[in-house]
Amino acid sequence: MGAFLNVHEGPQSISRGSKGPPLQAGMVISNEPGYYKSGCFGIRIENLVAVVPSKIEENGKKFLEFETLTLAPLDQRLINSELLTNFEKVWVNDYHQHVYDTLSDALDMETRSWLQSATLPLL
Repeated sequence: MGAFLNVHEGPQSISRGSKGPPLQAGMVISNEPGYYKSGCFGIRIENLVAVVPSKIEENGKKFLEFETLTLAPLDQRLINSELLTNFEKVWVNDYHQHVYDTLSDALDMETRSWLQSATLPLL
């Protein structure tokens, strides 16, 4: 994530050959899963995530996890839910519920109605 610099502003990174520092609580990075079919098309979802301390501790070691900062619904017209695993459907539905719960109180009725439709659970 950059501001008037590069779209990816380090030094932290999750990539092959990354020589930057390890992720630390408080860092913000972009999560950009994508699929590219050579010579045809590519799709990508980009969310900003914060690195935060996890409640999980194992053998006295504390872990970190990501907290999604970008709160925008995924366009369900572009999702073929028949291709998703149950785990992936649950993730999308949980994400949409979080988006709605976080944003709805700050919206006017028309926009809230749109958001409610846009965040309906996948079937």
